[in-house]
Amino acid sequence: MLAKVTTKGQVTIPKKIRDVLRIQPNDRIDFERDGEKIIMVPIKTLQDFRGAVRTKRKSSTFEAERSKAKAAVAKRVVKEMA
Repeated sequence: MLAKVTTKGQVTIPKKIRDVLRIQPNDRIDFERDGEKIIMVPIKTLQDFRGAVRTKRKSSTFEAERSKAKAAVAKRVVKEMA
């Protein structure tokens, strides 16, 4: 798939690629060099994952689930240190 570089060095990412990689306006992209190739890597932040994790019970809150997760990690760390 070809794209044209503008005089400002900008390239439009083809829609098919944006769709496959789920790239949205204002997303951040990292470019990595691999020999003579450039690899484009979409960068996701924690904000991009907001709402991706659902609680098991409707009555449970995010804060409650977060506290449970922290407790589970703490318990595992204590066990590993013993």
